[in-house]
Amino acid sequence: MAVLVQKYGGSSLATLAKVRLVANRVAHEHRAGRATVVVVSARGDTTDDLLRLACEVHPDVQTDAESATAREVDQLLVTGEAAAAAQLALALLRIGVPAVSLTGPQAGIRVTGRHGAAVIDSIDPARVLGLLDAGNVVVIGGFHGSTVDGDVATLGRGGSDTTAVAVAAALGAEQCEIFTDVDGVYTADPRIVPGARKVATVDPGVMAELAFAGAGVLHSRAVELAAMKDVVLHVRNSAGHELGTAVLNTGADGPLETSGAVVAVTHDRDVARILVQARGGTDLATEVLAILARHSVPVDLIARSGPHEDEFRMGFTIRRSDVAEVRQALEAAAGTRDGSVRVDENVTKVSLIGTGLLSRPTYIARMTAALSAAGIPTSWVFTSQLRASVTVPADRALDAVTLLHDEFGIGQDTGKDATPDLRRPA
Repeated sequence: MAVLVQKYGGSSLATLAKVRLVANRVAHEHRAGRATVVVVSARGDTTDDLLRLACEVHPDVQTDAESATAREVDQLLVTGEAAAAAQLALALLRIGVPAVSLTGPQAGIRVTGRHGAAVIDSIDPARVLGLLDAGNVVVIGGFHGSTVDGDVATLGRGGSDTTAVAVAAALGAEQCEIFTDVDGVYTADPRIVPGARKVATVDPGVMAELAFAGAGVLHSRAVELAAMKDVVLHVRNSAGHELGTAVLNTGADGPLETSGAVVAVTHDRDVARILVQARGGTDLATEVLAILARHSVPVDLIARSGPHEDEFRMGFTIRRSDVAEVRQALEAAAGTRDGSVRVDENVTKVSLIGTGLLSRPTYIARMTAALSAAGIPTSWVFTSQLRASVTVPADRALDAVTLLHDEFGIGQDTGKDATPDLRRPA
């Protein structure tokens, strides 16, 4: 059985009119004879509203992630996804399409790890396949699953995207459509760079870097999982019928080392610079990284002092939204060595995304030179084959993105990038 998996984000379901629009789109697929599974996020601002309610009841829940409150927060948050799934199923039933909604555990999704940052361990697709065989559309609440103890646990950032890809892999689907409120993946945020161009295809590795570096269309966890499981991702706008952007390895022919390496510029406002210092040359690197790992906090742009220096210094960036969770632990670690932790939240990470950037040092040189000439100070530089990042003052971030987009000419349409017609659009 050929299965189509679609995922709709909260913005695509925010109003009753949008729920009906999504139901009509899903009905089109069902009536065309496609076995369809839909993964949904909580509608609109539901998750934020539930978190706000949790904080009103218990003000410390956001910084107390390893205590009993974390379990109860997950219990509360997953009601948003369950409600969205049931509401879409009801909308489908109203227009004559047989549909069944399932929570993550009911769909056979098993997770492991701590509450708020669990990862998918396995999926038993038996119940979903049985419902599809009976002619139903299956609507699954994303973002969560059940632990070995039978508790629910949420997957953290990108949870619904990751759920959709994992379900597609478990069902043997070749493609997973991610519907959102944008037309696809752009060379920069089109809201701030009018000349930004939608790209038709993106390599999975490049897309993962784009997602990690701040592009909000997809989440890096989902992209990485899709690449591992050979699932093609297709980003589309839930309000239209454009083909969007396909995330796949095209293996297209073309110029080799003379082709342009930069394909996009992105920025991430959810960034804080952390500087941990300790006297006496005490090496705290292992302890610092262990704290971040224990809290499942991704770290980037790491630099540290050498082994023969009198003072230990370690700088890095994390998400600004994660600072409250790890700050106390970092300060405790530094405090035992007469040290300190400095946090700068007035920064934005700006990144070039492409291929072969590490092998071509001229790109990072051009990047920093262009920013410097415009009076935009940079710090904490990072370069890999797929990404070159710097931090800039938050109030100059949009200037930096626009400047770099023009500097590298990535808004120019070469006419070579045509979206593969993976299947007939709705």
